[in-house]
Amino acid sequence: MTALHAATAVRAPRRRRAAGRALRWAATRVAGAVFVLWAVATLIFFGIRLIPGDPAEAILGGPGSRATPEALAQARAEFGLDQPLFTQYLHELGRLATGDFGTSYALKVPVGQVILDGLGSTLILTVVSLAVAWLFAIALALWATRGGRVASAVSTVLEIVAAAVPNFWLGTILILLFSVGLGWLPAISTPGIPGLVLPVLTLAIPLAGFLGQLMRESVLNALDAPFTVSARARGESETGVRLIHALRHAALPAISLSGWAFGSLISGAVVVETVFARPGLGRTLLSAVLIRDVPVVIGVVMVVALVYIVVTIATDLADRFADPRLRQKGGDR
Repeated sequence: MTALHAATAVRAPRRRRAAGRALRWAATRVAGAVFVLWAVATLIFFGIRLIPGDPAEAILGGPGSRATPEALAQARAEFGLDQPLFTQYLHELGRLATGDFGTSYALKVPVGQVILDGLGSTLILTVVSLAVAWLFAIALALWATRGGRVASAVSTVLEIVAAAVPNFWLGTILILLFSVGLGWLPAISTPGIPGLVLPVLTLAIPLAGFLGQLMRESVLNALDAPFTVSARARGESETGVRLIHALRHAALPAISLSGWAFGSLISGAVVVETVFARPGLGRTLLSAVLIRDVPVVIGVVMVVALVYIVVTIATDLADRFADPRLRQKGGDR
């Protein structure tokens, strides 16, 4: 019993320290998330007002509506646009803090409903694109490190070219090849898997180029590391060494990059959804900016920022799960 009590007394402080590190990590992430959301809301609020034009005209149907000065004045008063800019800013922050995004100027419906209508489509596009990019990157990395000098050179060229291709150019080429030329896939994104293929490839291929370069170098380094040498000495096959040991080690920096990658995919969705006429937050945001629908612009950007923050935190958790050293350090890097 004495030995058991001693062991318990040793483990208890360790548990308290681990819990304290976890709480500090969580508090840091929450504080950072709140700061980022405030900064995004501030930048987009003042930035959208630098665009020439009168928001009251957008409320009444745009410049072509020929609204009377009396109608414009009434619209400004109804939506608080006649108040000082800083007062409008504080009012906007107060509404956002309660989860109220306001009402769309153009559509005359709650912004939350507008966001919900497009959020699912954009999330499906970005999540599937990220998964496909990972599959391409893993395949390239394993082929390049197993196929010899020629495979390494070819994969290097493919990765560089893929990473440098703009989304709008790649989307156009894919439409010309698979829709116009071969007739295999629809040029306009339709419901179902066939309508998702070309938009996904347009987003995934450039990202796979970035991830592939990173993973190839990491796999090469891991294959010469002591833990892979020990695995070979224990009699494990070369395939097992690569898939179980080297690939897991190589995935760590790529996992860290996935948070940034998801954000880049969401921003790229604006172009892809426009090229393929696909409904989603990207097209909604672009339309709202063009007609100065301020509540929709702020709402969409805030939701995108929130999704990016959640994905970044999930990426940090995945890093901590994959690398025990981060858990021991409390996740500080």
